[in-house]
Amino acid sequence: MSNKEIILTPSGLKKLEEELEYLKSIKRREVAERIKVAISYGDISENSEYDDAKNEQAFVEGRILTLEKMLRNAKIIDEGDVNREVVNVGCTVVLKDLEYDEDLEYTIVGSAESNPNDNKISNESPVGKAIIGKPVGSIVEVAVPEGTIKYKIISIK
Repeated sequence: MSNKEIILTPSGLKKLEEELEYLKSIKRREVAERIKVAISYGDISENSEYDDAKNEQAFVEGRILTLEKMLRNAKIIDEGDVNREVVNVGCTVVLKDLEYDEDLEYTIVGSAESNPNDNKISNESPVGKAIIGKPVGSIVEVAVPEGTIKYKIISIK
């Protein structure tokens, strides 16, 4: 991961800080205890519990490094300062799918927070890129593997 600026909402910042605290304070100890128990079984050269615990330790330490770097490079979006005249990170947008005549609501967030299952899409996603900076009433086209989808921006909250 480069030193790229990570855009976060205040709630996204809180989630990352909580995950980092959990990994450092609880998960590290749990994994260390698993390693200790696995070592007590004897020969570690053929000890799958030891191998599994060491792999988990590597994953946890890697995630801690990633989170620390993300937090160092974080730019927090103050939702009170977001310009609601055009789509920006931190806005909730209602789009109308012009082909299927259905409304979709998305919150635009930085890539670290995106979760399409929670209707949080990244400003770097195809839809996010297409609507950033556009005002209400704009019609945007998003290229997808099956062709192009057209959306109309209905509202910005």
